[in-house]
Amino acid sequence: MKYYVNENCIGCGLCESVCPDVFSLSEEGVAVAISEDVPEDALGSAAEAKSDCPVSAIEER
Repeated sequence: MKYYVNENCIGCGLCESVCPDVFSLSEEGVAVAISEDVPEDALGSAAEAKSDCPVSAIEER
């Protein structure tokens, strides 16, 4: 499974704090997800980051 951060991102950093193995803030101040499949041990925290995103900017791919 892979995740993608869409243009709704406001750069709040919540996803990075919940799942730093998958999400980080770019130089532009918005979140980005790793391009690889989510590691098995990060699946739960990545799903939590998606569900907790205040602007629903995280999508599954």
